[in-house]
Amino acid sequence: MSITYDDFVKLDIRVAKITATEKIPGKTKIIKGTIDLGGETRSLIIGGAQYFTPEEMVGKTVIAITNLEPKTVGGVESNAMLLAADLDEKPFWLTVDESVPLGTKIK
Repeated sequence: MSITYDDFVKLDIRVAKITATEKIPGKTKIIKGTIDLGGETRSLIIGGAQYFTPEEMVGKTVIAITNLEPKTVGGVESNAMLLAADLDEKPFWLTVDESVPLGTKIK
């Protein structure tokens, strides 16, 4: 499926840092996370929890889509989505050099 350039530019993709994570009771493949977008924080669901502990994610600089409609998953409202390469269902989080300020737009 193709999308137009006009559709692509509607996405608000930004540099973020994972500042907190926690397990969700009864869930083994997702965790609750909090990201910093340069002064603005968002809660979100992070997938792939069977491959890492929540503590391993804290401090990672990642790329997030920040203007998706909120969605509740596992009882947690997710207000962003992290971008990752998917290799056999294991996520490899997209990132930038840590010197790029949080909140910087990806174009």
